[in-house]
Amino acid sequence: MTTTLRPSEPLQHSADGGRSRAYDICVNSRRVGSVRLATDAAFGGSMGVIEDLVVDERDRGRGRGTVAALASEEVLRGWGCGEVRISVPMESAPARRMADALGYTERSRNMIKDLSAGPPELPAGFTFRPVTEAEFAEWQERSLAAFAQSWIDRGMAEELARAKAEDSRRRFLPQGLATPGVSVVVALRDADVVGCLWTGDIELEPGERVGYVFEVEVAEGQRGKGYGRGLMLLAERVSLAAGERLLGLHVFTGNTPAIRLYESLGYRTTHLNSAKTLR
Repeated sequence: MTTTLRPSEPLQHSADGGRSRAYDICVNSRRVGSVRLATDAAFGGSMGVIEDLVVDERDRGRGRGTVAALASEEVLRGWGCGEVRISVPMESAPARRMADALGYTERSRNMIKDLSAGPPELPAGFTFRPVTEAEFAEWQERSLAAFAQSWIDRGMAEELARAKAEDSRRRFLPQGLATPGVSVVVALRDADVVGCLWTGDIELEPGERVGYVFEVEVAEGQRGKGYGRGLMLLAERVSLAAGERLLGLHVFTGNTPAIRLYESLGYRTTHLNSAKTLR
């Protein structure tokens, strides 16, 4: 039997140069599932994305998903993509096994925490205040540079990394400090600035928004003193005050100290984000 992809809609083009298309997964012309393919315009169209790959329950366990993933990679090669990424639910052991078998490498993970009814206590002497306009301008430039560098360190071309950073700023801080739902605060310990915290909200699922930790920055000269934990507790307080009951974040796989900190605070991994070079 032959597993193929059959387009189920016209090729879609976005204003930023991205493209996407939904496909039916077929076995000898019989539909057995679906998948959506896209390019990430933030990477100049060189990064492909396999989304929402689902095989109907009665056809699972027969290798349909693996063949569909390989066929998806061929489509993305044809679109000029040199790399492909996927996001696999942590709870789906079969999907994680398939990603490993196909040579995908974990790059980052999404984590989330159920917030308690009351705000957590901050460390003694730990306070916070909104950033000033001048502080925000300085912080934003540092943030952009650090975000781009995090991708450069993982092998991305500098030009693409900076484009990715600018795309994130446009999406999540389109109006700067006036962006609805956004909070950027300075953390202080006994009046000394020890860090900066950027929180807001994102759409986790269609129609479902949750609180989100976009960035935690411990000031130079203040690192290694436990202020990262204090900033994460502060994120919970800020999010609870905004009416959030779930708080999510993204962390790179190699940042083991951060992952251990988040796990110790009660965050759980929801998705593993992996990538593969298309040869």
